[in-house]
Amino acid sequence: MAHTEWKDAPGLPDFSLLKRLARDQLIFLLEQLPGKKDLFIDADLMSPLDRIANVTILKFVLMFTDLVNADKVAGRFRRYKIIFTPQKFYACETVLEEQGVYGDVTTDEWNFYILPLDDDILSLELPEFFRDNFLEGDQRWVTTAGSALRLLQSVYGSFSKVYGIGRCAKMVYESWRELMEDGEQRTRQPEFAKVFLVDRDVDFVTPLCSQVVYEGLVDDLFRIKCGSVEFGPDVTSSDKSIKVMLNSQDKVFSEIRNEHFSNVFGFLSQKAKNLQTAYDKRRGMDIQQMKAFVADELKGLKQEHRLLSLHIGASESMMKKKTKQDFQELLKTEHSLLEGFEIRECITYIEEHINRQVSMIDSLRLLCLLSITENGLLSKDYRSLKAQYLQSYGIEHLLTFANLRQLGLLEEQQAGETLTVMESKVGKLVNDKTVGKLTDAFSSLAKKSNFRALSKRLALVPKSGEEYDLRVPRDMAYVFSGAYIPLSCKLIEQVLERDGWTGMEEVTRMLNGQEFAVTEARSKTDAQRIVLVMFLGGCTFSEISALRFLGKERGTYYVKQME
Repeated sequence: MAHTEWKDAPGLPDFSLLKRLARDQLIFLLEQLPGKKDLFIDADLMSPLDRIANVTILKFVLMFTDLVNADKVAGRFRRYKIIFTPQKFYACETVLEEQGVYGDVTTDEWNFYILPLDDDILSLELPEFFRDNFLEGDQRWVTTAGSALRLLQSVYGSFSKVYGIGRCAKMVYESWRELMEDGEQRTRQPEFAKVFLVDRDVDFVTPLCSQVVYEGLVDDLFRIKCGSVEFGPDVTSSDKSIKVMLNSQDKVFSEIRNEHFSNVFGFLSQKAKNLQTAYDKRRGMDIQQMKAFVADELKGLKQEHRLLSLHIGASESMMKKKTKQDFQELLKTEHSLLEGFEIRECITYIEEHINRQVSMIDSLRLLCLLSITENGLLSKDYRSLKAQYLQSYGIEHLLTFANLRQLGLLEEQQAGETLTVMESKVGKLVNDKTVGKLTDAFSSLAKKSNFRALSKRLALVPKSGEEYDLRVPRDMAYVFSGAYIPLSCKLIEQVLERDGWTGMEEVTRMLNGQEFAVTEARSKTDAQRIVLVMFLGGCTFSEISALRFLGKERGTYYVKQME
């Protein structure tokens, strides 16, 4: 299912404007200090800066104050300026004051809110957003997200309608509205009109599932950072690592990024044959034809050959790690948890996974997926699995379990949540061992978790036993091998189809409400076919691929914005 343009596709906005705006503002701020400058740049900003020409802020500020004070002691006089991005916090100025350098330093803000990573992907580059907002309850980045929306509206025109779900989404919308009311109102023809804000905690299941589309696997194995990846010697077949930009400019990557991994090798093999055929055209050429070939085609063919070699190397590395029996068993367990089948067998697999120390992160993912799909773990299972995990990976992970519990990712069922009246009566007639077995058998049948109800209501899990051709996907479930449609993407599809939340009251109730749909302005242009989806707390490449599939099916572009 190579991603191709569809007929009459709406044109995407030119997001390179955002890069130029950020670059020009940074140059302006730097030029305010005349003469030669020594720049001290936070390491976390190096990748974003590389894309256009965050912050462990307090640590960076303290390091800077040490430098100022050292200069004072040495009798050196300099002018100091700290540029904070994307915004300046009161705590930073407090540190400057406490360290006695407030009067020696000027501060400013670089409003670098959005980084375009590709034609249809924008990022706020705030990896701390999820932890700060959803775990710590720190809402400092709400204003940043609202400012990002204001920037997009000022550059690309007014939004006609804003949809959203989640507490953070509502706060971001309100922050954006306040900023718009305080600022200058300019009207222009919109380039995209609809916006959908979604909190990450509305759908925790999707990021807990193993990714099987090519771009998702690249991220899982090699880590995509700021739109680029570093391939090591095992991929490059040399003693050097190579940093590669992953975007639509890479013609090989653009055709396989959304593919299920099972289809990738066949595509790359055919691509290699086509490339060889293009090279073979040189044979029998006269001098003029050869000159034209070298001038017009050879450079492009060499570049494509280099990229093809890298993606073949990356695919081979994935094959070694992801087609082993362990990975297949992992996928089988995930699919069983999503379907609600063979839960006791799934718990046994998770125990083995923990005790064999296969992967600390994967073990946690499975525990969380089990908890969310089963509406919490039985007390005896929770305590047993927790004890085994701590024994395998260390007592320091007690804090990890506390944090996951606070987020609602890994919870213990409270007394009375599981046993039905029937089970309680049966339990009085048989011994404890039998009661345990009966409880296990009944729990997955009698208990109604939100995920199970949502899955049934929205048809997230296709009926088991149905054939699913991954070469010709029929819906967004292909991003998880036909086993599951991402909840977040299904919500977006349903709300846009209905032009609101009407008829989805039961769904929003199970998702704890906080939904909204607000008409801001009327628009009858092609912009209606371009939708901005803002994931508050991050999104997966599986969700991005699913939205691209949905867009192709519906003749709509979905611009994805990640935190």
